Amino acid sequence: MIGKLNHVAIAVPDAEAAGKIYRDTLGAKITAKVAQPDHGVWTVFVELPNTKIELIEPLGDNSPIAAFLAKNPKGGMHHVCYEVEDINAACAQMKKMGATITGTGEPRIGAHGKPVVFMHPKDFSGTLIELEQV
Repeated sequence: MIGKLNHVAIAVPDAEAAGKIYRDTLGAKITAKVAQPDHGVWTVFVELPNTKIELIEPLGDNSPIAAFLAKNPKGGMHHVCYEVEDINAACAQMKKMGATITGTGEPRIGAHGKPVVFMHPKDFSGTLIELEQV
């Protein structure tokens, strides 16, 4: 079921500033900052040959990232995203295995315009997992 690593997300207080560090220090290609209102974040992607780094910044005070940054003011790894061929089949398998899908439990459109779900960290050794349909 699980496919390749799509991206690693890092919560940061300022996605543009963090992106500039990757660009200026490491020579990486970065995308423009984009609002993701359905997820309560701003995103900047660092494009690598084999995957991406997603820099996420809170979009407003009610952002789920705001609480993360309150505990980790300088930022830190937030989640990893794996690709799946069929998000609905992946959800059914996760529910069958007893894993918790966060939110409504139903897929919603993610930053790449594709259906995603998040799996609760308590079921995955403390790591928030995002599954994205490819």
